Amino acid sequence: MSAPTSIPAIMYYGVKQTLPAARQYLSEWKQKAEQIPDDLYRQAALEAIDEKTFHYEGGSLYALIAPEHIRSELLRFIVAYQNISDYLDSICDMSQEEGVTFYRDIHEALKHALDPAASQQDYLKKKKGDGDGGFLADLVETCQSALQSFPGFSGAQPFMEQLSMYYREMQIYKHIDVNEREAKLIELYEHFKDRIPPMTWYEFCAASGSTLGIYALAGYAARSPLAELQAQSIKEAHFPYVQGMHILLDYFIDQEEDVEQGSLNFTEKYASAGHMMSRLEFFKSEADKKVAKLPEAGFHKQLNKGLLSIYLSDEKVQANEKMKQQAKHLLRFGGITSLIYYWNSWMYRKKI
Repeated sequence: MSAPTSIPAIMYYGVKQTLPAARQYLSEWKQKAEQIPDDLYRQAALEAIDEKTFHYEGGSLYALIAPEHIRSELLRFIVAYQNISDYLDSICDMSQEEGVTFYRDIHEALKHALDPAASQQDYLKKKKGDGDGGFLADLVETCQSALQSFPGFSGAQPFMEQLSMYYREMQIYKHIDVNEREAKLIELYEHFKDRIPPMTWYEFCAASGSTLGIYALAGYAARSPLAELQAQSIKEAHFPYVQGMHILLDYFIDQEEDVEQGSLNFTEKYASAGHMMSRLEFFKSEADKKVAKLPEAGFHKQLNKGLLSIYLSDEKVQANEKMKQQAKHLLRFGGITSLIYYWNSWMYRKKI
């Protein structure tokens, strides 16, 4: 089965199949998270599930790339990998005094999750307290188990790891001391800037902070064997522009919250609101150009439009008049399809 390319088909299969399945897997992980012995890790795990559910819902749409007979395994991978990502993010937010060594140690879980040959570890064993009862290790094992069943995984693995490496390095330095983090992120950008199209350090960090390219690669790997050139084209279609658009939108809706909490927000680095808007439009245009070269380009273009609608229908945008007007501008730029997705996303949020 090919991935759906029309609005009704994507919405039908998403609402009827992938979203319920993703929620079921997430519910099972929540039950396990509630049994974590250490208070901090239990709180971090539950926060990652309860407050970031839409991350899993959005990622679940990439399961539509795969044929039905292996879709459940792909969803199992997507939910578990996203859970690792959000769980570690929550741990780092709650443990900012820990430093680079701790952050690097625990982020090895994301690397091992993409390598079925990697040995299981207690990633939190070096810390005081009761640990997480193997919760993180179980997530890693679930990812490894699912990936082994994908006929194209060996071809996709190096490119999934590359995207994961960008993500891990950015996350590690994003959470260090506020007086050091920006300099370290700029240093990271300088190290990689010759490998990417021209952009600022904070746009590179935004592009590094998304997992969508990993899920796209996993989707195609679940379908059939992948040649190196195919896997590379899938990776390059998503990094940096699709992923950059994704995370810039994420930071766009969190502007007020991040100011209150003193958190780093990449959209604040733009010289003006107008500059930010023009760069968001640029990333959207480039994202569409890149995915147009992929098999079933229509599906990926629809997901790009869906990203706009999912984020811009968020209640944080609706409660802020300035952001609401900016959202309307971006939706008009996205075209009528984005508006249709927007209204459906808004109605979906109202129901839940």
